[in-house]
Amino acid sequence: MTELLKVTVDGREVEVPRGTGLVETADAAGIEIPVFCYEPRLGPPVGACRMCLVEIEGLPKLQAACTLTAQDGMVIKTAATSAKAAEGQNATLEFILVNHPLDCPVCDKGGECPLQDLTFRYGPGATRMTFPKVTFDKPIPISPLIALDRERCILCYRCTRFSQDVAEDGQLVARNRGNHSMITTFGEDPYRAPFSGNVVELCPVGALTSTQYRFEARPWEIQQIPTVCGLCPVGCNTSVTTRDGKAKRVLSRNHPEIDGGWLCDKGRYTLPHLAATDRIREPLRRLQRVGLEPISWDDALDEAEKLLRGAEGRIVTALSGSETIEQAYALGRLLRGGLGAHSAVLPESTSSALDAFRLPLSGIAAAEIVVVVGDDEVVDRAPIVDLWLRKAQRNGTEVISYGPSSEAGSAMAALHDLTEPDSALGKRLRASDRAILIWCGPGGGGGARVAEAAHSLSFDDKPGCGAFHLPATPNGRGVAIAWAAAADEDETDPEPIGLLVVVGDDAAASPSVRALAERAEAVIAVTMFQGLAGGWADLVLPATAALERDGTLLNIEGRLQRLRRAVVPPVPDELAWIAKLAGRFDVDLSPHSSVLFEEISARCFDGATAADHATLPARTPYEAPAPAQAVATAVPPRPAEDHFLGQLRLVRYRPLFSGPQVERVAELQFQRPGAELELATADAEKRQIAAGDTVLVRSNGTSVELRARINRKLAAGVVRVPDEHAADLHPTVEVVKP
Repeated sequence: MTELLKVTVDGREVEVPRGTGLVETADAAGIEIPVFCYEPRLGPPVGACRMCLVEIEGLPKLQAACTLTAQDGMVIKTAATSAKAAEGQNATLEFILVNHPLDCPVCDKGGECPLQDLTFRYGPGATRMTFPKVTFDKPIPISPLIALDRERCILCYRCTRFSQDVAEDGQLVARNRGNHSMITTFGEDPYRAPFSGNVVELCPVGALTSTQYRFEARPWEIQQIPTVCGLCPVGCNTSVTTRDGKAKRVLSRNHPEIDGGWLCDKGRYTLPHLAATDRIREPLRRLQRVGLEPISWDDALDEAEKLLRGAEGRIVTALSGSETIEQAYALGRLLRGGLGAHSAVLPESTSSALDAFRLPLSGIAAAEIVVVVGDDEVVDRAPIVDLWLRKAQRNGTEVISYGPSSEAGSAMAALHDLTEPDSALGKRLRASDRAILIWCGPGGGGGARVAEAAHSLSFDDKPGCGAFHLPATPNGRGVAIAWAAAADEDETDPEPIGLLVVVGDDAAASPSVRALAERAEAVIAVTMFQGLAGGWADLVLPATAALERDGTLLNIEGRLQRLRRAVVPPVPDELAWIAKLAGRFDVDLSPHSSVLFEEISARCFDGATAADHATLPARTPYEAPAPAQAVATAVPPRPAEDHFLGQLRLVRYRPLFSGPQVERVAELQFQRPGAELELATADAEKRQIAAGDTVLVRSNGTSVELRARINRKLAAGVVRVPDEHAADLHPTVEVVKP
């Protein structure tokens, strides 16, 4: 049982658990202690700003409340009842404002600024300072995404603490001392990290600002739309700021079980892709000659009907996994129910068997041991999971990885070894009440395999144990469930393919889908950007972005989340034209997402509803999945490490900062890895390769010139190359200096 302590705050007695901080203790009593530097998510407090000064009975000096915990019988007086504390807070604010510019009307933080609010409530009414304020050159570019106004900085160290203690990238530092202190990066390097944008949201003043949002809007002109991010399978809760119907920025909405209040830069900064110069705003039809011509929507639906009927059921549909559940269901009702489409290329999806091991992502931080299995980096597939893993390690969790960063060989072999009766690690996992397995691709069947492993390790009856699969697509499982619910018939592969329907930008950019297009007699592409399908589609229909849709997403925890439309799209919603097209084939289909979801939910989700800040459904009994497609064959054995210039195992990966949306955001290009190859330290030394050297990657007569990057975490015998630069390379390669 937790011990309760009695504490008196401004004459109000309150009971709090032992270890509670004084800021939270006062909050429990309904009393505010103002803060600037204090932020519980950043770890232990540092007491840098001194705004939280309080008087404690028995102590001669004012104390920083954020650095102290409640003690039984403690009597605390805040500025509301203590003249001494009020004088201390007044002096603190007066000192902070000595050189702070009074440019609130033009400051991006104006109207949302804690310094403004606390100055009005606790600060002096007028300044006593008559000397000129210190000024600096501004703005100072911290990166293409972040600008610094030095004179506004109050040295709260929230930004540097995030960089050092949360993201652990170590790139943002405080340089110099005293009034010469400044926030900066090392040398001239930009702040290049997956989560850099969080420091803008953390900044309690207008010192760190977003270059995209700078001077774009003011609080009285904007609306905040609650939604979720649709760019990865985590489903971070977000708030989209709009002005005059246009999206201006994305902020965290802090779901403590999913994202903990953090966002990656991909989710935060990809807004400019909505206005890309090659965005398709009207349907396009292939001319008899080379090229596309714009046509009306009525003509486009006529053309689509003609192509669908002409295929005579020999239709293959390629889905991206970024569609909402309702979009996938509507397409399935049309193509499977109305036309008898024979096959679909579904995105990588997780297994329903994992529902027996459901756990909020925040459970990772409380685990005793976490085993990550897979060839991909967690940060590339599900960035926020990487932050949960880092927090877990800070909490003392042992995190073990099997993949290209380990010596254990292939990921599937490592997962199999865990379940062997004589496995030492397997015995530890069975004995633990807080153990977690994470599968991080690649290949199909990973979700089913990790569920089987969790079952064999007796995770079923342990509420603190869990298992996760990190798929490569944002809503792969939701799309698969909706597609299956649309019709009961089994699918078969048509040959030849009469019509290929490509849905979404990721599918349109996929080499495997392009290969299918070459075999198809005709192609319909539903995409946002002309550059993706303009060269090979017969009919191109404009698509919407995630921020332009109403619908539902299913995240990696199995949590149904509401996707709200933040801005009105410049093209008709997909559900509208799908419903019209379905009517031509006597398929009754609603154009409203709420009606469609109600129909799907009754069949697939026990009538559940998607909600803001959705709760996690209860675990279900474990059911063995259908035999998974063999994945181990996709991972060749590790080459012998003593082969001096022999072949290495190639691991392809899709970087976090990649894809059609990122490619159309100029400010994010510095985050992309470029044409580079990651090489283990031992392999680089054997080949006398240094970081930055140009190397030649050869396999079966194909060669690619890349820049070498040394990855100290990478195991010997493995090289990692981004997908876009590894298109023609085979699973084993030779790396040499040209």
